[in-house]
Amino acid sequence: MQAKGPWQVVSSKTVYQNPWMTVREDRVIRPDGQPGIFGVATLLPGVSVLPITDDGYAYMTEEYRYAIERRSIETASGGMEAGASALETAKKELKEETGLTATEWLDCGMVDPLSSIVSVPQHLFIARGLTQGEPSPEGTEVITMHKIKLDDLYKMVIDGTITYAPTCVLILRAQLMGL
Repeated sequence: MQAKGPWQVVSSKTVYQNPWMTVREDRVIRPDGQPGIFGVATLLPGVSVLPITDDGYAYMTEEYRYAIERRSIETASGGMEAGASALETAKKELKEETGLTATEWLDCGMVDPLSSIVSVPQHLFIARGLTQGEPSPEGTEVITMHKIKLDDLYKMVIDGTITYAPTCVLILRAQLMGL
């Protein structure tokens, strides 16, 4: 048996896997001493980028999200490919989804958006010194870009218009930083 905090793992097996995620089922002894199972989904680590202009606007993406069955306003975001750094991925995702490039990158740490049963660390960046180019989204992405005043973004987080956790954290960190 292997200890994981107050849990004891009796056995573990992969029940589903694709290039982006793995789902495993662990047979465990729970913290109360009773036997049980625990499912864990592990996704590729990802990045989220909040591109901010010198005059206080941010470029946001909007696209239909299959899992939640609705459109979502978010920062440019994506998964990290094997061997790529978080910053390399952030630059790639910003260019692909918005066409933007940046000369200044601020690392804003990371968040674990769903820590109870999902492992998907999300690295956060603010991009400044922006230059507009042509986006080149992936075949799965139908993206609408919006240029929104930062003050309005803060309100959209508070009123629940923006719900993607890494985007919410980035917008609130930008506010706390006085951007």
